[in-house]
Amino acid sequence: MDKIKLIVDSILEKVVVFLMSSIVLTIVWQVLSRYVFNSPSEYTDELSRYLLIWVGMLGATYLTGQKGHIALDFFIQKYFKNQLGSIAYFTNVLILLFAVTVFIIGGGRLVYITLSLGQISAALQVPLGYVYSVVPISGLIIVFYSLNQIISDKNKLN
Repeated sequence: MDKIKLIVDSILEKVVVFLMSSIVLTIVWQVLSRYVFNSPSEYTDELSRYLLIWVGMLGATYLTGQKGHIALDFFIQKYFKNQLGSIAYFTNVLILLFAVTVFIIGGGRLVYITLSLGQISAALQVPLGYVYSVVPISGLIIVFYSLNQIISDKNKLN
């Protein structure tokens, strides 16, 4: 399972770097077209906004896999030091449940509704369901990371 995690990490890292680079290029083009060529681009504002949504969601997903998310563990370290394994296990189960209910189920419904209503973006004319599809995709990856960590924590507890 660790080899699969390394592959997922590598792919996710490359996708986030590509998307971030795309945001930079899009915004540079917007500035050049507006101030140098005096002809502002019509799609760059919307494209950079949608790319930022994808970067934010996939970046947070990547951090979850790297255990780089925010953790307020001062009190846990101070008062529950002998129960750290159990608390980590419980935390990962909660993350898994949250990802399934909010990201996969809720995000899947969001994508379904926006696609079935035929909502499209104003400038790019892209179905908004494609933009929002990053929510269930991120949820699936977070579920994978959580399961990987739960299995790892369970092995450490035994």
